[in-house]
Order: sequence, then structure tokens, then C-alpha cells
Amino acid sequence: MESKLAKTDNSVALFSEIQKHLTDEQTTREDIRTRVKQLEQSCREIYAVLQAVHQYSSTEVSAICHNVSTQFGTAKDQLKELESLIPANSYYKFHDHWRNTLQRLVFLTSLTNYLMTGKLLSRAELSERLGIAARPEDGFHLDLEDYLMGILTMTSELARLAVNSVTLGNYTRPLEISEFVSSLSAGFQLLNLKNDALRRKFDSLKYDLKKIEEVVYDISIRGLNKPA
Repeated sequence: MESKLAKTDNSVALFSEIQKHLTDEQTTREDIRTRVKQLEQSCREIYAVLQAVHQYSSTEVSAICHNVSTQFGTAKDQLKELESLIPANSYYKFHDHWRNTLQRLVFLTSLTNYLMTGKLLSRAELSERLGIAARPEDGFHLDLEDYLMGILTMTSELARLAVNSVTLGNYTRPLEISEFVSSLSAGFQLLNLKNDALRRKFDSLKYDLKKIEEVVYDISIRGLNKPA
């Protein structure tokens, strides 16, 4: 009888421990969701400000990009808070919670940098901008696929910008965008993409490049790309 009671007590203790683990994990997930929602809000605010580049001339782009510096600072702080919630060696266990949001932040950061410098940020440079690691062994980091997805999202926005630039009478920017996106396309073609989502996203880059090239072609046949 005592042996049976001992076994029952052991079972109760075992499952009580399991329940505590499940409860703690659920609490962590809820905290993560809260932080991610805050980060999503910051991304929406940044994107709302950057939309102005489609309506103003190139000379005003720097001012527009400067206007989002505060929001980027907030997003960086929110990433730090999110990082503090992730238990050691559990990055990929919870990765799905922030994957899309981080990709969007990569897109916004890369787009802002391109508008300011005309250049592409490397994964290491972008990680430094966001205040997180670039390598998996360093803990909370910028996953390679998240980086690539964010870059591919940027090309869609640049295709739209090329069209709107012509509407504003800026015939130089579409040529610059075409050269930049062409180089990106050439780079992605070197990759053997196994991830289905990445491969589909790369297909969208091809359509974006085609759209940009059509804009450049229309400018060319109308003689609008001639120097003043």
C-alpha cells in the first residue's frame, strides 16, 4: 500500500513539474506576443512616414528619412526587450512569433538606407543597425532567411517608387533603381534557394524588375533620360 502511495506521489510531482514548465512557457509566449505587437506598431509608424517619398522630390527624401530616426530608435529598444525574454538556446523555438515583424523591419531599414545612400546593407551591417547579433551562435540574431526576405520586400517598394518618380517628373531615379534592383537580381540568381517561401519571393523580384525596366524603356523612347 505504501509503495502504491509513493508511486502516486511521484507521478503527481512529475506532472506538477510538467505543468509548471508549460505554464512558464505560455507566460513567455504571451510576453513575446506583447513585445512583438509593440514592434509591429513601430514598423507601421515608420512605413507611414516613408510613404511620403512617393509624393515628394528627391531633394526632400533625406528629410523624410531623418523623420523616422526616432521610430527606428524605439524599434531597436523594443528588439532589446524582446531579446531579454528569450530563454537561452530557444531562439528557433519562438522564432515564428517575430519572424514576419523582423522581416518587415529589415525591409524598412534597408529601404531607408537605400534612399539615403543608394547602397545595400549587408546582413552584418543591418544587424548592427538593429542592435542584434548577426550569427546564430551569438543568441538572438538576424536570421539569414529573414534578412533575404526583407531585402526582397524592398524591391517591390522600389518598383512602386520608380513609377511614382516619373509622375513627379524625376526621370533619373528610375534608372538608378533599375541598376540597383538588377544587381540584386543577379546576386539572388547565384543562390540555390531551397526554401519555398524564399523562392516564391524571388519570383516576385523578377516581376518587380520587369516593371522597373518597362518604366525605364518608356523614359528612353520618349527621350526623357537625356541630360539637361
